[in-house]
Formats: sequence, C-alpha cells, structure tokens
Amino acid sequence: MEACLDLVAQIANSRVNVLITGETGTGKENFAKAIHKNSSRAGKNFVVVDCTALPETLVESMLFGHEKGAFTGAEKARVGLIKEADGGTLFLDEVGELPLIVQKDFLRVLQENRFRPLGSNKEIESDFRLVSATNRDLERMVESGQFRKDLFFRLQSVIIELPPLRNRPRDIKDLAIHYVVKLCERYGMETKGFSTLRALRDGDKGLFS
Repeated sequence: MEACLDLVAQIANSRVNVLITGETGTGKENFAKAIHKNSSRAGKNFVVVDCTALPETLVESMLFGHEKGAFTGAEKARVGLIKEADGGTLFLDEVGELPLIVQKDFLRVLQENRFRPLGSNKEIESDFRLVSATNRDLERMVESGQFRKDLFFRLQSVIIELPPLRNRPRDIKDLAIHYVVKLCERYGMETKGFSTLRALRDGDKGLFS
C-alpha cells in the first residue's frame, strides 16, 4: 500500500492516464479520488462513470451528450459525462464493462479530446484527465477479443495494483475503527471503542499482535 500511495504522489499532478487494478473492495475509487484531490484539477469536477450501469442503448448519449430531438425521447439537449469532466477528472469505474461498440469512439476522444454529441453537426472539446479502474484481467480480455488492444494501451500509461485486504491484515483494525466512528457520527452517538477484536482474528493466530 505504501508503494501505491507513493505512486499516487508521483503522478497526481501529471496528465498521464492511470489504470487502477484490484479486487472488488480494495479501494479503487478512493485512490482515484486521491489522485484528483492532489492534482491541479482538484477544484473541478470528479465525474464517476459506472460502466456496469451504462444501458447499452443509452451509453453514447450518457457519455457524449445529445441535442434535442437526436432520438426518440430526447426532449431537450443534455451535456454528457465527458463534457462534465472538462478541466477535471473522468473516472471510468469497471472499464472492462465498457461496451465494444463504444470503445472505438472513446479511443478517439482520448486521442483528440474532441467528440460530437448525438444529433450535433459540430464537435466540442473536453480537457479531462482519465483515471480508470477494473477488477478484470484486461490483457486476457484483449486476447479474447472482448476489449480493444489500442484502448487498453491508452488506459495503462501508469498502473496502480491494489493488494486485497487479506494480504494486509494489519489494516483491518484501523478500518474497523474508522467505520465505527463514521456510523456513530451518522446516528448521533458517542464514539464507540472496541473491548476486543477477537472476532477479527484468524483462528488462533492474532492478526493484530
């Protein structure tokens, strides 16, 4: 984790694309926020795109935006998430779920920082910094044709590999205390402590000894 944090400190103020890898629950979005908050873009938007929740029929509209009347139901113009991230950071969470049909168009956005909203006859610009995250093996997806090789190359200028919590047992105590404090604040309770952390021990082997 110290190596990962050192890497965040080194690249936060650069413009390079960052790919954060790790299992679900390892804190990928928190690392993406840390990169944003420690950069010169901290005063601008941090826009999260949950690629697992993008409806395939609306993904282009959500990313690129659209003009009024661009398709059935487009009763007014809408700014896309890419434009919302102008001057800030665009975070593609679970980028491995980005539909193939959109990957080609998004690759061009990365190359040119320009794109055309649906139904528009002109291109617009967006100066965003891209941070992506995935719990999938993108290299294997490239080999199987599920992910574009050229896009994968663009995403991984810098890779931060987050270790799973099971490999960081000494972090469990601090995490447990952190979330107990948050829950107490949420419900207006006095901060609770722990009389014992035996429930978080691994059999007879103490994790925190």
